[in-house]
Amino acid sequence: MAVPTPRGTPGAPGTPGGAPGTPAVPPELAELLFAQLERVADEVEEEVCRQVPEYARPADGTYRRNLRAGVVQALTLFVDHIADPCGQGASIAATYYELGRGEALEGRSLDALQSAVRVGGLHAWRLMGRTADELGLDTATVAALGELAFRTVHEVAEAAAAGYAEAQARSAHELERRRRRLLDLLLDDGPVAPETVHDLAHGARWRVPAQVAVVALASSADARFEDQLPAIPGALTDMEARPPRVLVPDPEGSGRFGGRAVVLGLGGRPAAIGPTVPLAEAARSLQWATRALGLMGRGVLPRQGVVRCADHLSTLLLHSDEPLLAHLAARALAPLSAASEGQRARLSETLLAWLLSGSNVPDVAARLHVHPQTVRYRLRQLEKLFGESLHDPETRLDLILALRSTPPVTTLTTEQ
Repeated sequence: MAVPTPRGTPGAPGTPGGAPGTPAVPPELAELLFAQLERVADEVEEEVCRQVPEYARPADGTYRRNLRAGVVQALTLFVDHIADPCGQGASIAATYYELGRGEALEGRSLDALQSAVRVGGLHAWRLMGRTADELGLDTATVAALGELAFRTVHEVAEAAAAGYAEAQARSAHELERRRRRLLDLLLDDGPVAPETVHDLAHGARWRVPAQVAVVALASSADARFEDQLPAIPGALTDMEARPPRVLVPDPEGSGRFGGRAVVLGLGGRPAAIGPTVPLAEAARSLQWATRALGLMGRGVLPRQGVVRCADHLSTLLLHSDEPLLAHLAARALAPLSAASEGQRARLSETLLAWLLSGSNVPDVAARLHVHPQTVRYRLRQLEKLFGESLHDPETRLDLILALRSTPPVTTLTTEQ
């Protein structure tokens, strides 16, 4: 590899310059050290390979090529600082910036590169110090060399860390963009080819599950909720959607759902968990979760906590066609319009309890916390209003659906 010549001219602005008050180092020393640069680079490279296992690879490998280039550049920066204490070595800092970026893009830790910088810097200083002793330099000059050596190590380490951080930030942003695109695709109503899903999932580093469930959160959910999502392994989120949604992979598997991981991850925020469905039907899970969330807001389902759609399928089915449900309620409960407003709520409550308890008066009394005689009195009133239809199976089913769909008072007031 060709060795760069010492520059001695200021570089681009923005890189630290010479430290004020640093003792002067004879510029001619730069020429002496530069003459030994290739030999020192060989020794530093060998020492790094000995102490940092990641670099102990075949000489023609990428790691070794990057190591050699980095060592030569760092030593050149050190010599440049001697030749021109105010020089800034921007191009060499850029080399380490790119080395740091490369480590992040390859998914490796920065530890190996930083270790190489520290080991190489220390060994280079020992070799350079030996040269200083041979030249009989005074203590102040040797101290100045030491400051320049540590300054060089600091500069290249900082440049590598900056490059690593920038690449990580870009990688995280790109990963988030890909995951958002994948989520949009999975929750779209249209058909999606499995190959497309797998391609996007691969780019988003997301394992394709067999089944999923979609969680819809109340609109008041804090965007900071995303910080808690590591509690839900592999979740895809969109907190900017309305309502915010979270796609949970394999919710029934590995005990994660049954183990309350999802509920705990929601942190007590009002939410509805859609049914577990095959991945291709994720949009359907979102549809039911969104409907359940709306029913929570109206008080039909519990307003607080987490509602599982699987526990309220009959209610969701009832409200899948609101106009038809209202028509059914109006038709089935029409006889109650003959009762006074004060009686309607009590009669409706008694009628539903009677239908659900198999016409067992004591059970109705226990459920309503009233005397059995009170139940019998109300049942006689209901028989006058409904007649023999109370004993017709189809009518009884319609009555149960109508009475369960909305609070009785609301339904009956609407019919007046």
